[in-house]
Amino acid sequence: MNDPQLGVPLPLTGATRLYAILGDPIAQAGSPGLFNSAFRRKKVEAVLVPFHVGPEGIATMLSAFRAGKNFDGLVVTVPHKIAIAALLDEVGPMGRRIGAVNAIRKLPDGRLIGDNFDGHGFVSGLTRKGHSLRGKRILVIGAGGAGSAVAHAVVDEMPMAFGIFDTDRSRLEALAADLAPFAKAIDVHVAEADADGYDVVVNCTSVGMRESDPLPLRLDCLKPSALVVDIILHPRTTPLLREAALRGCATHEGIHMLEGQVEEICRFFGLPEDADARSAS
Repeated sequence: MNDPQLGVPLPLTGATRLYAILGDPIAQAGSPGLFNSAFRRKKVEAVLVPFHVGPEGIATMLSAFRAGKNFDGLVVTVPHKIAIAALLDEVGPMGRRIGAVNAIRKLPDGRLIGDNFDGHGFVSGLTRKGHSLRGKRILVIGAGGAGSAVAHAVVDEMPMAFGIFDTDRSRLEALAADLAPFAKAIDVHVAEADADGYDVVVNCTSVGMRESDPLPLRLDCLKPSALVVDIILHPRTTPLLREAALRGCATHEGIHMLEGQVEEICRFFGLPEDADARSAS
């Protein structure tokens, strides 16, 4: 991953385009460095800055976004993804499916449109590492905000079967019902926290952020050919990924989902492909 310091555009000028990421808190956000590095690769004169905004300040922030003529885009993180969607002029297809947005752009007529790229980033990160979900048996642990976004993106990839597990039964059943209209030819089922029989296992919970955490699922019957994915960013190698590697499995770290989101959101903002990618084509 690029050093985030390399992404800071110096000096800033009056022509610099502005982007921001909103969250409460915001100090933990890792995406400012990734976005600013992406701007440099794309040779875009822009900067993304973090804004610590509480729920009471979201409407004011959107007003400032509408008014700022060189203010081109917003990235949204916890806990604002659901609440901010109701304040926009338009929400894109994945945002409507999930009921939450994590990126907002301004249309030429001044209207604000948002969409959700959490799941797209997950799939993009896998694709960039050579992994496909088509025709696979997939298990996702966690039906919260991240799990829901990942689940909707997974069913669009046409797996053979898709199991979901969450300790909150009502949340689990609600997600299964939401997926049903988009997964008519896929075996979507409520699963156990057990890797037995699955080709791809994905942890979408916070279990594993601490070394003392238990594993989020049973691995006794985990196939050595399985791919094990954890969307946790810190630590980069979670206990789940470490144990899976010991069992001979391929592993995929959470940073790849974030990197995939950055690229998907940059496209949503209308920014060019990376300069090196254009020259190679």
